[in-house]
Amino acid sequence: MKKNLGTLRNMRNLGQKITWLTCYDYSFASVLEDTDLDLILVGDSGGMVLLGYSDTSPVSMDEMLFMCKAVRRGAPNKFIVGDMPKGSYEASDLEAVHNAMRFVKEGGCDAIKLEGGSNMAARVKAIVQSGIPVIGHIGLTPQTSAQFGGYRVVGKSESEAKVLLQHAQDLENCGVFAILLEAVPHAVSAELTKNLSTIIFGIGAGPNTHGQLLILHDLIGLYPNFRPKFAKCYVPEVSNFFIDTLKLHKDLVSYGKETRKDGFREIARLAVSKYIDEVREGKFPDLDFSY
Repeated sequence: MKKNLGTLRNMRNLGQKITWLTCYDYSFASVLEDTDLDLILVGDSGGMVLLGYSDTSPVSMDEMLFMCKAVRRGAPNKFIVGDMPKGSYEASDLEAVHNAMRFVKEGGCDAIKLEGGSNMAARVKAIVQSGIPVIGHIGLTPQTSAQFGGYRVVGKSESEAKVLLQHAQDLENCGVFAILLEAVPHAVSAELTKNLSTIIFGIGAGPNTHGQLLILHDLIGLYPNFRPKFAKCYVPEVSNFFIDTLKLHKDLVSYGKETRKDGFREIARLAVSKYIDEVREGKFPDLDFSY
């Protein structure tokens, strides 16, 4: 059953971990549709892992909408979040609302995510007041990382931790239904999760948040350029099960035609399902995949 704001908040209140992955195309969206994943993020990270840009800055609204439409076709029963790309919301409330509305009307998204804390409070409030659910994103914010010393952990000092808390409180006051913490020390994210009433997601923020996000291409080992410390590839953990399953079938050609479970699609599905299980059981992320 497709999640909504009510079911997600209920999961938070009951202490049930929420699972989230990125996706950018129809084929992988159809894989996620066949799992118990709670949310999909069509992230601007697709500019890197799908389109080959060196970072997320060049990604356009048209490219984001192209990816959103494909994901919606592949995953009609998933809660999909569209990631507002750099340059699509910073200039004015009017432009922010206009582009957020495009994610909903054209891209088929259920909500949007945007980067920034207190400095983006007005934009968040305007989008929320237009009737579109918003997820905030603080900590490491890739679209503006050059201003803060590049890709690095945020919140290691007491002063940075206080600023993060202020950003989170301002976003909460503006009506976000969730906040994503990226590359934040696990002790800091635990404190933020305890002191805020909204849903807190983590990506590289330790185990104590209400839910976890990973880049799908990291989870299945498909992006060759680099892999962050917090990202775990799940393919090695499911490959033996996949091979053993194939050994049970003498006619692999017929098995593949009948089930489509003889190739990488099934490996990806198994890897995603393993990730979901480990998040819900509190096994991921452990301290090896935290700051």
